[in-house]
Amino acid sequence: MMNIIDELEWRGAINQQTDAEGLRKLTSEKSISLYCGVDPTGDSMHIGHLIPFMMLKRFQMAGHRPVILIGGATGTIGDPSGRTSERTLQTMDQVQKNVDALTAQMKKLFLNEGDTGLRMVNNYDWTKDLTILDFLRDFGKNFSVNTMLAKDIVASRLDSGISFTEFSYQILQSIDFLHLFKHEDVQLQIGGADQWGNITAGLDLIRKKEGSEAKAFGLTIPLMLKADGTKFGKTAGGAIWLDPKKTTPFEFFQFWANQDDRDVIKYLKFFTFLTKEEIDALEVKVQTEPHKREAQRVLAEEMTKFVHGEEALAQAKKITEALFSGDIKALTADEIEQGFKEMPTFQASKESKNIVDWLVDLGIEPSKRQAREDITNGAIALNGDKVTDLDMVVTTENSFDGRFIIVRKGKKNYNLVKLGE
Repeated sequence: MMNIIDELEWRGAINQQTDAEGLRKLTSEKSISLYCGVDPTGDSMHIGHLIPFMMLKRFQMAGHRPVILIGGATGTIGDPSGRTSERTLQTMDQVQKNVDALTAQMKKLFLNEGDTGLRMVNNYDWTKDLTILDFLRDFGKNFSVNTMLAKDIVASRLDSGISFTEFSYQILQSIDFLHLFKHEDVQLQIGGADQWGNITAGLDLIRKKEGSEAKAFGLTIPLMLKADGTKFGKTAGGAIWLDPKKTTPFEFFQFWANQDDRDVIKYLKFFTFLTKEEIDALEVKVQTEPHKREAQRVLAEEMTKFVHGEEALAQAKKITEALFSGDIKALTADEIEQGFKEMPTFQASKESKNIVDWLVDLGIEPSKRQAREDITNGAIALNGDKVTDLDMVVTTENSFDGRFIIVRKGKKNYNLVKLGE
């Protein structure tokens, strides 16, 4: 079995390391504790947040002991990283709600039943009783403002301005690393490329407090960019969330299934737990049979199953198949809601109406003449059934559960009609 560092290198998952040889030696000799943190700035993570935690999971699978830190304290002030302006502070109640939501999300993803190898901590627990004098005397004294100003995150904000609060963020994160080093035997912190300055600040603090021989390490993961140079994980509709209420499992599945051939192998290496042999075989298929899009299908299936479970994956595949074949009668109203969320949507009353008038009143057809022409030519289908009768009356009988009617115009043009009172 390859060493975890070799595996991460093969996966293209290492950006910078503070001591590459030292860490390789340490992870070869013994099982280590390591941590990665996330701040509760929202009530769900998106797929960009997932990247370092997938690496944490790989360490766990290689026999190491991961610690997930939810930043109940750091989340109250906000990391300046990657931002050009100050964050709007959230109320403590909102931060706590977010902490609870992210904790539940992390447990679902990374804590299997009976799993004792993973610990979850909240940095609010060891900072809430820290007085301002203790903070300044015990920690502030160990930080040079000159060094802090030189860190990329701070340096990039000096022109636009940075508050003392966000400037202090790296001190708080450094206290986390020191606390976990001393009390949880944590020797490694991993994070995104933008966390390098915070991680190295923590290492400096550990050495000042625990002696220059203290064995602690930092590792960052590359910034994920798509082949076209744009940032990964964002779409025209916004972020791809892990919360099924924000991004449905069907939308989640489709996001992965639609990845570019140039990116799909990179994502299989980063996000799935497939072996090198399995990924190499898929890479050959991308080159020899790209039209089959097998690598994309595997990626979509693996990710949807990991984040949402087998049942949600089966449902996402069912909706995908129904949309592809045009046979949508087999779908439930809930599946219609999921699969057609991003389609053009119209509101209609539940009152019965002639099909021609109904299509024109909704605005799906521009005129009665056009509506009649499309119906006569067989270009209109309701819930997958072609309509050719100009005298047909649309009633709630034509709907899914009295809630939705799907109008297909032509081969691919779907419209969702929501029935109201």
